Amino acid sequence: MESYLDNAATTRVTDSVRKVMDQVMSVDYGNPSSLHKKGMDAERYIREASETAAKTLKAQPKEIIFTSGGTESNNMALIGAALANRRSGMHIITTEIEHASVLNPILFLKECGFRVTFLPVDQEGRVIASELERALADDTILVSVMHVNNEIGSVQDIRRLSGIVKEKNPDILFHVDAIQSYGKYTICPKQEGIDLLSVSGHKIHGPKGSGFLYIKDKVKVKPLIYGGGQQKGMRSGTENVPAIAGLSAAIKEIYTNHDEKAAGLYRLKERLIHGLLAMEDVTVNGYSAGEDIRKTAPHIVNAAFAGIRSEVLLHALEEEGIYVSSGSACSSNHPALSGTLKAIGVKQELLSAAVRFSLSVYTTEEEIDYALAGLKKLLPVLRRYQRK
Repeated sequence: MESYLDNAATTRVTDSVRKVMDQVMSVDYGNPSSLHKKGMDAERYIREASETAAKTLKAQPKEIIFTSGGTESNNMALIGAALANRRSGMHIITTEIEHASVLNPILFLKECGFRVTFLPVDQEGRVIASELERALADDTILVSVMHVNNEIGSVQDIRRLSGIVKEKNPDILFHVDAIQSYGKYTICPKQEGIDLLSVSGHKIHGPKGSGFLYIKDKVKVKPLIYGGGQQKGMRSGTENVPAIAGLSAAIKEIYTNHDEKAAGLYRLKERLIHGLLAMEDVTVNGYSAGEDIRKTAPHIVNAAFAGIRSEVLLHALEEEGIYVSSGSACSSNHPALSGTLKAIGVKQELLSAAVRFSLSVYTTEEEIDYALAGLKKLLPVLRRYQRK
């Protein structure tokens, strides 16, 4: 048996996604900018995908720009918005627990002369609202906060945080990295004060290399890619129609019976946490025992196994057909100690002992139980080995 518990890194595509991508690649393969029927057939997939994505956000199709995934969406949102609005100010606010695809564009902007404030978080990984209030300044133009943290599954109160920002100045742009939350939550940008929102397709059973950026109508963002003027000039280059069509199919599927799926994920997460906490010298990061589990994301559990290095445990589990992660899969093949775990106050000796388990709507109880059984078997052996 296998137990794939690394769905925050990537998910398998569904049959409906594969089917439509094959149709586009082998039959409806025209260039969507071509004026003949093949081109119009291809363009129809893009139009329908825009409508599908927009519907889930209660937005307009013209507010959807397709990208190659979450990293590009975050780069376009942050760099594009900062450059387009720098005459209004040079101050940007973000948090200490952002993904590298937000952190590194922010550091690039800092090199370009922008002033950056990094907000602290509490022990559950939630932004401290009073710190956001204190950080806002007259020259603040952009605030970026991830909705769900990719390592520990903490969830930000986006509506409250955006409300603080907009009360200070309605013109300050509020960006949300929704790469781990889209498909798990219903998000309404206009109701929640979101101006820019990033989404990745391969986190919701769509293809890798797909995603989109929601840009609220009238928000100024400079394009990062120039050329033939596709997608209203916001992202030039021939559109990746197979990936866009596959993303559209994945969106439709993930938001069908959405509440049922979320409830199922929480049941599995509870089962996993209960099993982990029953083991000796295991702690769950970003979650306090007895806390309402629905205050955290439904699909991510981060646990530290005292006395065992995460890479050692990861490969031992791999030998048993159990697949997990020792950190953010998107940062590098050899990630440094987690900035997120440091930010929430995890003890130094546990920083290199943390493993992330992440679920999908296709994860089964049997996979959870198999992983727990594997851990029970391996932990005593690995601890004896590590002590030698």
